[in-house]
Amino acid sequence: MQIGLLVFPRVTQLDLTGPVQVFSSLPDAELHLVWKRIEPVQSDSVITLAPTVAFADCPQLDVICVPGGYGTDELLVDKEVLEFLRKQEPKAKFITSVCTGSLVLGAAGLLKGYRAATHWTAIEALPYFGASVSRDRVCIDRNRVTGGGVTAGIDFALTLVSLLKDRAAAEMIQLRLEYNPAPPFEAGSPDTAPAAIVAAMKERVASAHTNRMEFVKKAAVT
Repeated sequence: MQIGLLVFPRVTQLDLTGPVQVFSSLPDAELHLVWKRIEPVQSDSVITLAPTVAFADCPQLDVICVPGGYGTDELLVDKEVLEFLRKQEPKAKFITSVCTGSLVLGAAGLLKGYRAATHWTAIEALPYFGASVSRDRVCIDRNRVTGGGVTAGIDFALTLVSLLKDRAAAEMIQLRLEYNPAPPFEAGSPDTAPAAIVAAMKERVASAHTNRMEFVKKAAVT
């Protein structure tokens, strides 16, 4: 089984590394970190990531996953990235994403007519690409499986394992990882976080949100 995850500048590393940790427990899966070239890529944190295969050498993937991060803004209008996804899509078993990676799938035309999830700050972008918004932590619509923001990547990956294999396989991986979340605060969603915290976060990301929507609008008309 060939599983490929896109890696790119300013990717949110947990969007990528959470699913990678889950998929690495599949004994018959070969994982690829895919980018234009084989050279180190700086994530949105101190962590640098190393692609394992370039677009030109990537095998046909059974699973394509696009993680999120502020680096997705530029990918929305990156013809090389979008063409790679379009080329892989027809023979792939699952087209997937975590966080704002779903916007990249949308820009490639791969979410038109599908329900999809994304980070809560980016949900208004999905309709620009013909997708309907899901507020589920993991959204399954036919062979499109999309996760919400950042930490939802682990839930997404376990869900996908249950589809690729079965529930028992997913539960064994969950147990191996001791994935038993018990967050210290009820602030992980705008639906449960204190109003003042939600307002402060919206103010903090306002400039980045405006920038993202400019890219979304450009991508939607190309």
